[in-house]
Amino acid sequence: MKDNSLKVGSNEMELVDFRILKAENGEVYEGIYGINVSKVREIIRIPDLTELPGTPEFIEGIFDLRGVVIPVVNLAKWMGITGPEDIEKTSRVIITEFNNVLIGFIVHEARRIRRINWSDIEPANFVSNANSLDGSKITGVTKIEGDNVLLILDLESVVQDLGLYKPDIENIPEALDNFAGLALVLDDSSTARKIVKDALEKMGFNVVEAMDGQEGLEKLDDLYDMYKDDLVNQLKIIISDVEMPRMDGFHFAVNVKEDERFKTIPIVFNSSISDHFSEDRGKNAGGEAYLVKFEASSFYDEVARVIRAHMN
Repeated sequence: MKDNSLKVGSNEMELVDFRILKAENGEVYEGIYGINVSKVREIIRIPDLTELPGTPEFIEGIFDLRGVVIPVVNLAKWMGITGPEDIEKTSRVIITEFNNVLIGFIVHEARRIRRINWSDIEPANFVSNANSLDGSKITGVTKIEGDNVLLILDLESVVQDLGLYKPDIENIPEALDNFAGLALVLDDSSTARKIVKDALEKMGFNVVEAMDGQEGLEKLDDLYDMYKDDLVNQLKIIISDVEMPRMDGFHFAVNVKEDERFKTIPIVFNSSISDHFSEDRGKNAGGEAYLVKFEASSFYDEVARVIRAHMN
């Protein structure tokens, strides 16, 4: 599924366009959703599933995919949506990998791959056509043909609901003397920002937050106005997500590394995308490290390594 043609700093992403259909009062309504291709392993027909007793209703079961046991989530059920009776004919399972977890999601239709510029994706401050879906589960919205709106779904929240992803922030070591100063954190998820912020504060940093790459550049300008050329001594590290509306992490990093005021400030990517291609793109964009969310020990070790290397 992965397309290696996207250039570093292009501020583009590719989405798998999929549909969830809702049957209500004799009518069928179509919800249009997307997931980053970088998180998609493959798309298959619904396999024979083994049910798991005692699990939530939206977990349809598990199956063996080439030696790997994968849980399968019925996305419509998780969203509280009742689909048409004959929907299994077109339904597919999107096999995803993020946070180093493989999980399948049943969708009613998988349509196409779309290439979209992050600048055309707006933060999901409000969602008007997500039916019963909690708006916090939407990370961005973008218009497509026919004045329709595509919603970028936060499938990581499903993994959290399943208990497969529990940040172990309590394992972050206490602050060390050489870990002081500022850290800039970029992430469109308030939950993810809090996890990283808490970890960095425990390490001894004062944290500045931004919701996306565009706001991250604005915060850097503000910090430069405050500290001038001494900013490179004050701002010890930048921790950036990759997938963010308006400007993604790679495009942000390219802008930072091309700016004489900021180019020596180390950047660590912290993303749920766990493929090697994204890790290579992170390095090509100027990142000093690429982490998969969120393992406290590896987070601490890599951040400490990057800072110490920068200090030397």
